[in-house]
Amino acid sequence: MNVYNKLHAYYCGIDLHARTMYVCILDLDGAGTIVYHKNMPSRSERFLKPIAPFREDLVVGVECIFCWYWLADLCQREGIAFVLVHALSMRAIHVPPSGGKNDRIDSLKIARLIRG
Repeated sequence: MNVYNKLHAYYCGIDLHARTMYVCILDLDGAGTIVYHKNMPSRSERFLKPIAPFREDLVVGVECIFCWYWLADLCQREGIAFVLVHALSMRAIHVPPSGGKNDRIDSLKIARLIRG
């Protein structure tokens, strides 16, 4: 399995579904500060607007599921780095003792996973 090891100023993790996606963007500082974290419809125009301030040095990561193709194509057209996160790597996303696992948590953990 290949490991993504390029440095970027911003890391975007997306918990993607057919109709919605939860987007989380972290910056590269030591703490990995969350600079954007919202749920939105899975549409290209809705995705491009909020990432505009970060896209100069952004990498987008999404779990390998059936609906990732449109997002990969969009990122390629727009010149945005794209990483497909393998399902086995997603084992890093575990259910905390409180039992709380949701799209918001998953998007954050995907961003942290590609940030390293």
